[in-house]
Amino acid sequence: MLKKLQNKQIYLIAGAGLCAFLVGGMISAPQAGKTLSKWLNLSQNEPEQLSKSNKTNSIVFTLVSQSLPERVTKLIEITEKGSSPDRERARYLLASDYIETDQGEKALSLLEGLEKDYPALGAYILLKQAQAQDILGEKGKASDLRQKVLKDYPQEAAAVKAIYLIGQLKLHDQAIAKFPSHPLTWEIIRKRLQYNPNQSKLQLTLAKYAADEPGIVGVLDQLVKQPQLTPADWELIGSVYWENNQFTKAATAYAKAPKTAKNLYRTARGLQLDKKRDQAVVLYQQQVQQFPTAEETGTALLRLAEIAPGKGVIPYLDQIINKFPKQAPSALVKKAQLLETLKDNQSANTAWKLLLGKYSNSEEAAEYRWKTALNRSKSRDYVGAWQWAQPIAIENPKSILAPRASFWVGKWATMLGKQQEAHNAYKYVLSQFPQSYYAWRSASILGWDVGDFNNLRLMNPEIIPPQRPVPTAGSDAFKELYLLGQDHDAWFEWESEFKNKSQPTVAEQFTEGLMRLAKGENLSGITKISKLEDRETPAEYEEYAALSKQISYWQARYPFPYFEEIAKWSTARQVNPLLVTALMRQESMFQPKIKSTVGATGLMQVMPSTAAWIAPQINVDMKTLDLENPNDNIMLGTWYLDHTHQQYGNNSMLALASYNAGPGNVAKWLQTIPKQDPDEFLEEIPFGETRNYVRQVLGNYWNYMRLYNPSISALVAKYSAEQPKLPIQ
Repeated sequence: MLKKLQNKQIYLIAGAGLCAFLVGGMISAPQAGKTLSKWLNLSQNEPEQLSKSNKTNSIVFTLVSQSLPERVTKLIEITEKGSSPDRERARYLLASDYIETDQGEKALSLLEGLEKDYPALGAYILLKQAQAQDILGEKGKASDLRQKVLKDYPQEAAAVKAIYLIGQLKLHDQAIAKFPSHPLTWEIIRKRLQYNPNQSKLQLTLAKYAADEPGIVGVLDQLVKQPQLTPADWELIGSVYWENNQFTKAATAYAKAPKTAKNLYRTARGLQLDKKRDQAVVLYQQQVQQFPTAEETGTALLRLAEIAPGKGVIPYLDQIINKFPKQAPSALVKKAQLLETLKDNQSANTAWKLLLGKYSNSEEAAEYRWKTALNRSKSRDYVGAWQWAQPIAIENPKSILAPRASFWVGKWATMLGKQQEAHNAYKYVLSQFPQSYYAWRSASILGWDVGDFNNLRLMNPEIIPPQRPVPTAGSDAFKELYLLGQDHDAWFEWESEFKNKSQPTVAEQFTEGLMRLAKGENLSGITKISKLEDRETPAEYEEYAALSKQISYWQARYPFPYFEEIAKWSTARQVNPLLVTALMRQESMFQPKIKSTVGATGLMQVMPSTAAWIAPQINVDMKTLDLENPNDNIMLGTWYLDHTHQQYGNNSMLALASYNAGPGNVAKWLQTIPKQDPDEFLEEIPFGETRNYVRQVLGNYWNYMRLYNPSISALVAKYSAEQPKLPIQ
């Protein structure tokens, strides 16, 4: 949200100019014409496109998203009349619900004998029985049941929960030795460290198995004080510091680790970030000498090129170009740009030609092509712009620029009067880059019912809520717990199994992301799932490519938390709920307590000063508001989103730009940037952050439409199957 409302001033915009902008250059998609209540009336008929996913057909799993009162009648019916295995699942889930509501006797009646009928969760059934006995005050029976878990299931992760609840210290050593990656084992270790922090073995266990858990940096800070740490210990410490962005501390640790190419590079890089330039240079040069062919050495040479003055950069760049193909494109760009500043245009052109020839499929080549295409477009040379942009999608299909370039091929074709070619370009974007912002723009121009800049605010699309997918890794016990919504036990089970955290497989990383989402750690979950697209080895990328064809992958990247609050306040403000969800994902990744460096808080990043300005206008006492509370934050954020839309005639591009950069800046841009074409206007916004913000929020909106709206999902699937080609000029 706007970092502050300067003097609470509302900027007036010339009506004629704004009207021209709002109308000019747009091809409107038909408005949905549905009421907002339609959005809340969730469809029961899931179309084929939304079903092609790694999901089960269990009716019990579909009830997990419902509240306890909503699902109780159906679960009782399944326990009485259902068939296996849903009958057993229903008994377990219903018993869990009864335990949550302190109905121990009802829970026990369902759990009796279930251990034999549902062996995948045998140990957890005993633990549930123990919980029910605790509710009834039968502490002895509860203890006996937990001891039975240790006797009958000693190798299973559930044993740690039994150990933790039994509370016998002699059993704690067993948990630490056998289950070091179990979260309850970490809790046992933390309690021991509170009494005696000088236990390096326990601290190293946390470093190895709980590296991304809160508080791990503090554990490391104590660990480094311990004597007799080995080089391997220091390598582990350095890697955990590094992964937690403690680069200076990591450098100190890596300096005591084995002298590998990676460790030496990270030592030098940490020193460089700590502004110890001369020490960093010595180590970078040492790396070049000791590890002349290592991949990290290519990066070290790039760092030396950053530090070296003037023409002293060129020898480093030439070494990279000659020996390190992965870093060569970046080196060629730096060399060409330097040569241009030195007025050696002939040598610069040689470097650019080498980039486009030998490294045509690099991101740097895509960026050079796109920059050239934009320059041609600004000169009204649309044929030249088309010719420079078209190869990006072919040579660099993984580039973030590929959908952008393909879309603008369509725009430039339109300017040249080639409507069929433009139509084909938009179809190509939808087929090849369906997850992109430019797919939404293409769909809008083609007349799809997805809204445009002017009318999407008031659209109320039908949605189908997601069902949890079957995780791609983990045991049967873990998968059952996860699909039944038993998130604490699922997390315990998964963390006990997931030991390959530093180099997870694609399946493991996706499953870890799902588990983080289930725990409400949405930023971490979305990040882990999104980063799968960065896999580089052919086998791993092929595995990712197969996963990315599943709608469950994309729904995990675009989850739907805080559904009820979004529905409530979107209805009140008459704002498209998918737009609210999209903005929330961009602002906070659905983290309710997150704060920016300037104090913007919560899901929609509301500034306290903005909240104070809004509160009296909605008759709310500011003292009663909590910006970390999802309901309060969404109440205020949707009011302000409605406010920015009202300022700009419901134009969502301008409303979002104002939400990010403030109304004063938008007023300036409307006076200085041509308004005939909204896509060109967006490209000309001088703040890179705001340009990207608008595209990202509207790209998020499009993804929620294509993933959760049945009719749009069907259209995207149809276009993807047709495999159109990008037109050539």
